[in-house]
Amino acid sequence: MQLIFATQNKNKVHEIQCQLKKEFKISTLEALNHHEDLEETQDTLEGNALQKSNFIWEKYGLNVFADDTGLEVEALNGAPGVYSARYAGQAKSFQDNIDKLLKNMESYTNRKARFRTIISLIIEGEKHFFEGICEGEITYTQSGEEGFGYDPIFKPKGYEETFAEMDLELKNKIGHRGKAVEKLVEFLNSQMTITKD
Repeated sequence: MQLIFATQNKNKVHEIQCQLKKEFKISTLEALNHHEDLEETQDTLEGNALQKSNFIWEKYGLNVFADDTGLEVEALNGAPGVYSARYAGQAKSFQDNIDKLLKNMESYTNRKARFRTIISLIIEGEKHFFEGICEGEITYTQSGEEGFGYDPIFKPKGYEETFAEMDLELKNKIGHRGKAVEKLVEFLNSQMTITKD
């Protein structure tokens, strides 16, 4: 079965392909000769993930999945949430987003936060959602050089390092996106088993 991953991130595609059985082949938007970013204009992670997968399904009629991720900070009533990527503006600067969040958190001792990823899968026209959550806290200063986004200021629960200080294997194992992908893989593999039976 061929699946389109509605993303421009080739590293994500490679990681997920490694988790799937060989019966599944992941293709990129590039394979469709689609090079523009997909729109994310919804007010929920679920809405954005579905918007992207729906666009590909309706335009190309191919089985597809897409993801969206948000950082939800308890003291900020769940912000930046769905607006995490453009928290400090449409430029989507990682550093500007971090600077704004740390400034907005200056007066709070409650640093609880969580990363949440939603994957939207459309397969033969049927829609499915998979969620991955990683609980943790916002640090007071940046630490680490790995990863991207808010990784230098997010410390997952039970660990002393930020995501930006961890190796990719550990981050994927305990992280939000890795957990959502694990559920996706489990579902796809079960579908393949059913088909064979």
